Amino acid sequence: MPDLSLRNIDQISNDIRGEEISFSHLLDDLIDHVCCDVEYEMQSGLDFQDAYRRVKQKMGSGRRIREIQEETLYSVDSKYRKMKNTMKISGIAGTLIFGCAALFKIQHWPGAGILLTLGAMLLAFIFMPSTMDVLWKETHNRKKLFLFISGFLAGFLFIAGTLFKIQHWPAAGSILTLSVITTVFLFLPSLLSNRLSDTENSRKRPVYIFGTAGAIFYVLGMLFKIQHWPASALLMILGLIILGFIVLPWYTRICWKEDTNVSSAFIFIVVGWLLIIVPGALINLSLQSMYDNGYYPHLRQQQALFETRQASHKALLNSYQDSLCFQKMQQADSRTAEVIVLIDDIGKQMIEESEGEPGKPAVNPAAMVKTGEGYKIVYTSLSRPFHIQPARDFLVLESPSRQKLNASMNSYINYLSAVLPPSDFEKLKSLLEPSLYLPVKQPDELKITLMSSLHSLEILKNNLLVAESKVLENIKINGNI
Repeated sequence: MPDLSLRNIDQISNDIRGEEISFSHLLDDLIDHVCCDVEYEMQSGLDFQDAYRRVKQKMGSGRRIREIQEETLYSVDSKYRKMKNTMKISGIAGTLIFGCAALFKIQHWPGAGILLTLGAMLLAFIFMPSTMDVLWKETHNRKKLFLFISGFLAGFLFIAGTLFKIQHWPAAGSILTLSVITTVFLFLPSLLSNRLSDTENSRKRPVYIFGTAGAIFYVLGMLFKIQHWPASALLMILGLIILGFIVLPWYTRICWKEDTNVSSAFIFIVVGWLLIIVPGALINLSLQSMYDNGYYPHLRQQQALFETRQASHKALLNSYQDSLCFQKMQQADSRTAEVIVLIDDIGKQMIEESEGEPGKPAVNPAAMVKTGEGYKIVYTSLSRPFHIQPARDFLVLESPSRQKLNASMNSYINYLSAVLPPSDFEKLKSLLEPSLYLPVKQPDELKITLMSSLHSLEILKNNLLVAESKVLENIKINGNI
């Protein structure tokens, strides 16, 4: 039987040690077993390199060696066995519960919140720690300790942030932001460093670098999209282009040349890519649909309703110019117009603040079009429609603009009480209460966006015209009220 040289034995020993075999007795047995297999293959006339390559192919490269260690640890280490069983059970149970909770949430069935919380707690507090313990037990590689810790933190924060976001609990955005920061600046760089140190896959190193860059752009884009920050679409598109049109074809070409059969790793790469692009596309379509089919049409409808009512009042006033009650009608119209001008001015200031920088409001001509009646808002041209700072600065109870609006509305309500019958006044009074439409919380707790604020102001303006219509009707009927 051909004998291996010391150099050959050293190469086999280094390769097996590189597979992170932490069980000392198993390491020696595996080295001895592989050396015997290589010597057996060399009997057919193969040189060492060809014989060693054939043995590695039969063993399935390093994965089978790690599986042998896992099976050995599972047999001899009761603590490892319990922890691995805990990991499997909690992982399956947590995923199933979380999936059922998502179904319950979509269908608006009772118990969704409880299931979400239970599933998230199982995954975050049992599955994640037990997985980290199992990985450490299997490798004992201090170089990977930072990778394990950063992965644990990123996963834990992501699960918690997702739970908080779905349940609409406070600090959800902050937790998700921390999760993304941990993923982008700690976990992904650590994972890339680990992949680059793999000497057997030197041809894949550029793919790993591009893949990490694409993942970073995509994850940041998802965060920006969820938080309604600018440049989210640019980041997501850039990440998808890198992953879909550079990394996936490149990785496929390498696997096509190196692997004689389709490997499980390649299948997982393809499935993982689908798991990225499909939810990403659905989220974008869902959010875009929400914007197009939610905010914008509703605001335009309120705007059109306001213009129609205003034109109707003008036509009525013109038809009564020679009437004795015209002066009273004109007074009612003027009182209403004063409040509407104030509301328009507040909306204009909010838009200018959202278009500019802190302390430096800016005018966007495309969003604020000047007409004969004043300014008309083009909502689809707003560059930051979901900015939350304008509502905090102009609509909270303590703000000067809100106090001025409250005073103006109270004066208008007092005017209505003097010109309308009590029964009509009581019906209209509830429509004109600013607290029904505008925030009453403290600024730090306020999460109302610019679009929602403008929508509330538009409704308040239309309700003012409803009240004016009632006043004008009473003036026509009674003449001298």
